[in-house]
Amino acid sequence: MKKIERLAIANRGEVAVRIILAAQELGIETVLLHSEPDRATRAFRMADLTVCIGGASSSESYLNIDSNINGAKSVGADALHPGFGFLSENSDFSKACEENGILFVGPSPEAIQKMGDKITARSLMENAGVPLVPGYDGEDQKLETLKSEANRIGFPLMIKAAAGGGGRGLKVARTLEEFESQLNSAKREGLSAFGSEKIFLEKYVEHSKHIEFQVFGDKKGNYVHLFERECSVQRRHQKIVEESPSPSLNEELREKMAKSAIEAARSVNYTGAGTVEFLLDGENYYFLEMNTRLQVEHPVTEMVLGVDLVKAQIAVAEGRSLPWIQEDLFPRGHSIECRVYAEDPFQNGIPSTGPVLGLHWATGPGRRFEYGFDVGDKVSSFYDSMIAKVIVHSDTRDACIQKCVKTLNDSVVFGVKTNFEYLKSILNHPKFQDGTMTTSFIQDYFSEGLMDSDLSEEELAFVELAQKNLLSMTGSIHSIESPFEKSWRNV
Repeated sequence: MKKIERLAIANRGEVAVRIILAAQELGIETVLLHSEPDRATRAFRMADLTVCIGGASSSESYLNIDSNINGAKSVGADALHPGFGFLSENSDFSKACEENGILFVGPSPEAIQKMGDKITARSLMENAGVPLVPGYDGEDQKLETLKSEANRIGFPLMIKAAAGGGGRGLKVARTLEEFESQLNSAKREGLSAFGSEKIFLEKYVEHSKHIEFQVFGDKKGNYVHLFERECSVQRRHQKIVEESPSPSLNEELREKMAKSAIEAARSVNYTGAGTVEFLLDGENYYFLEMNTRLQVEHPVTEMVLGVDLVKAQIAVAEGRSLPWIQEDLFPRGHSIECRVYAEDPFQNGIPSTGPVLGLHWATGPGRRFEYGFDVGDKVSSFYDSMIAKVIVHSDTRDACIQKCVKTLNDSVVFGVKTNFEYLKSILNHPKFQDGTMTTSFIQDYFSEGLMDSDLSEEELAFVELAQKNLLSMTGSIHSIESPFEKSWRNV
């Protein structure tokens, strides 16, 4: 058993803040490995030590294995937490940590490699008795073979990069005529993002649910599941709103899926936090993939179960047993997480950059905010546009939805545009409120973001009064650029 004294964090933004907070509560010194632009961030100010590992480009910094390893070694860090994204599911990175005497807070390189290769993962799941979506994962990658297999599986189908994840290298072909172009696109994306153009095919289960189970294993062979999260609200295969428990599962189905999730983890001797993702089609469920890291949406699990997954990750990495047994874990109430993006929801999600000029989070009981920027910090164009997460908890799902809308209404971000209105529209949609939304929900109802709505009578009266005041002061409402010339709510 090795006690961690100094923990390096190879990540940025709100997840870096999350890890720093957990480590500080455990009395562990933290080292932020950061890029040059991320000096002006909340995590930079919170960390005990900071090491700049490169420039703005992720390839120079957060995706550079040598830079991260050298940065951690330069200050004597004895462990490293990869967060999520970037190198968190890179088996070479985990192996490099081991070779340099740095404890990797995550699974073994072997587990990461097996689950990271989607074809290997499908084979492992088949042997473990976990249900699979009909597909093809053979070694023969010739075009004619893939076309033949596509016809056998039937359209629509998914073309997926074997080494992919997070929606990258994933394309949908609805007809044989478009199959080849989508195949070539998936191969190019797979080669660019993961260094491999190998693909596999799966039946595209339309109007399905996306359900994932949080699992945890320790180095002594103990495993638990921490129940499920519903992640069906997705845009281009990226999750936007997550919740726990899922409104789609009965107890019998929940128990079956949980058992499959445990078997998936056991099949690779998994240690630490992981997530097994499934597609749910009625009463049938199919293995989708396993994420060998902490998930963005882990707070909803923490809220309903009263646990701290980051502290548990650290404990397991140190060689300690899991802090829970299965019988101790049961959900209380309901939790919803909304991902806050710096983007214009009225322009189909175009990213918004610039300084944060004002910030107010509507704190209160059952409300949690995870964010990586403070007033004065600058949201750059170099990284993902997610700037925060709003998480709420309440006794029931209906009450939780109402609290989430209220929390978003009362929270304010100035300086960059945000998707607050987009999130509220999702939460207020009948399909979300009755829990029947599927993975096609965004495409069906919000494919072009939000449409600018007409002003209400109260808003029109406000505009008229403002114009009169401007006229009395300047003699013309056109003498200066007026915010009232267009929908001022979206400025």
